[in-house]
Amino acid sequence: MPRTALTALAPSVWGTTYVVTTELLPEGHPLFAGLLRALPAGLIGLALTRTPPRGVWWGKAAALGVLNIGLFLPLLFVAAERLPGGVAATLMAAQPLVVAVLAVTVLHERLSSWRLLWGMTGVVGVGLVVIGPNAALDTAGVVAGLAGAVTMALGVTFTKRWGRPAGVGATTFAGWQLTAGGLFLLPLTFLVEGAPPAIDLPAALGYLWLGLVGGLITYALWFQGITSLPVSSVAVLALLSPLVAAVLGAVVLGQTLGPVQLVGFVLSLAAIVAGQLPPRARTRSRARARAREFEQDSVSTPTPEGTPR
Repeated sequence: MPRTALTALAPSVWGTTYVVTTELLPEGHPLFAGLLRALPAGLIGLALTRTPPRGVWWGKAAALGVLNIGLFLPLLFVAAERLPGGVAATLMAAQPLVVAVLAVTVLHERLSSWRLLWGMTGVVGVGLVVIGPNAALDTAGVVAGLAGAVTMALGVTFTKRWGRPAGVGATTFAGWQLTAGGLFLLPLTFLVEGAPPAIDLPAALGYLWLGLVGGLITYALWFQGITSLPVSSVAVLALLSPLVAAVLGAVVLGQTLGPVQLVGFVLSLAAIVAGQLPPRARTRSRARARAREFEQDSVSTPTPEGTPR
């Protein structure tokens, strides 16, 4: 449980991104925000650990960095710009469902109806929390939101499959991926958005929070969790991000949470808790049931006289 709690800190901190972006950062530069969230944090991680990738890990780190950060952040920002925040968050909440399917094809696990059921429950719960009555749909935004969920799910799944090289810590691993994702975003940001905006003190504090805490520290916790916990359990923790964003919206921005939102909270939290129940716990329950049945059969089966049990 302590490891699960530490991993859960990552999506919880990511839930602050909306408030930080709207209240502190300059408008109209979402890619620049993603760039500053990734590249400086990655370079700091590399400077602290002084451990570059070796061999095949140059390619693997680049691929994971693009999936987890370089592609995911632009898709997230496009969805957030073209859709109401609630719709975008709900589409991103489909990630545990995608992970449940990818676990079959990539990790060769059995398809878990338990994971699919609670994954769908989590999507419904997040939708009730964050989608308002006037939510509108935009085709490009919906595609970006679903693509972002798939991209993040692929990153999580392949991070689980490849693990980390022996002797490489979570901070180093996060530094590799943040640097790779930042380098991917660098030309894209200036191509799409042009010159960077002016940065005042509040914006500097916002970028510092997103890069140091919301970048290097939380991604180190996230990747540590992926490599040490069941992949489906980690994936469902991502539901915490829109829930924290909704709570901060109510506390900081004065947004209202009604009965429907509270029901959604309960459903989402139930999905998160259920997603942490390991399959082996249910397997042990079934094994104990089989053992009891075997004992009952043994007692009821007559034993030839003189034959030891």
